[in-house]
Amino acid sequence: MSNELLENTNATQKLLEIMATLRDTEIGCSWDQKQTWQSLFPFTLEEVHEVGAAIDSGKPEELCDELGDLLFQIVFYAQIAKEQNLFDFNDIADAINQKMIRRHPHVFSGKVYASETEQKADWDAIKKQERAQKNISTKVGYFADIIQNQPALMRSVKLKHRAAQFGFDWHEWQPVVEKVREELDEVVEAIEMKQGQRRIEEELGDLLMSVANLSNQLNVEPENALRKANNKFEKRVNRLREILLLTGDETENYDDETLDQAWRQAKSEEAKSL
Repeated sequence: MSNELLENTNATQKLLEIMATLRDTEIGCSWDQKQTWQSLFPFTLEEVHEVGAAIDSGKPEELCDELGDLLFQIVFYAQIAKEQNLFDFNDIADAINQKMIRRHPHVFSGKVYASETEQKADWDAIKKQERAQKNISTKVGYFADIIQNQPALMRSVKLKHRAAQFGFDWHEWQPVVEKVREELDEVVEAIEMKQGQRRIEEELGDLLMSVANLSNQLNVEPENALRKANNKFEKRVNRLREILLLTGDETENYDDETLDQAWRQAKSEEAKSL
């Protein structure tokens, strides 16, 4: 065993031991002791988004730290499962090892593909076979294994990719732009015709799904794009407030013109800094 592999193994083993100690019924932490898979899930989602923020920051040390937090979540789930004699961390690692080897026969089994298109087709066929082997007897339909309990934007992209497997997809981005405009017009119509909040919500949902489809056509991950837009908005509004406070008016009762001028100044400063 190489020194690097031994070091990695020791670090992983130490993490597993720390987790087991935190869950120990006698000497562990009371908060960690009472956690379940269900109670942990919101924290896991938070950690995933913090990984995204660390990537956006461009600071490797922050990404390393956040990836550690995310790894700890996985170890936490594994420890709970181990206590119930269901599976452990090694089972998780072994399962993903087997899956990656199975899905990459051109790397591990010497299979040769004539093109990248052929490779992707085989990847999809392997995944389809894996899905068929899972016990989904309680679910029906072509999208049965695409679970409901995930961010709606993420699920929208997965649904679109699955539908594209039998050709139900846009082939160019231009028609998708027209679809976005069409859905936006229907939102406006629902508002102007006073069709009710339920109808407006439905039309807004169609609009959001169309935007997700456009992202797919342009090879943009919509979750990443939205996260970056949120970060940009936060930065601009923080600067906008700084500009407003320079006027000495702390009433925060600003008119639209003042707010618009400050917003344009913040955008202008941002553009010059690029």
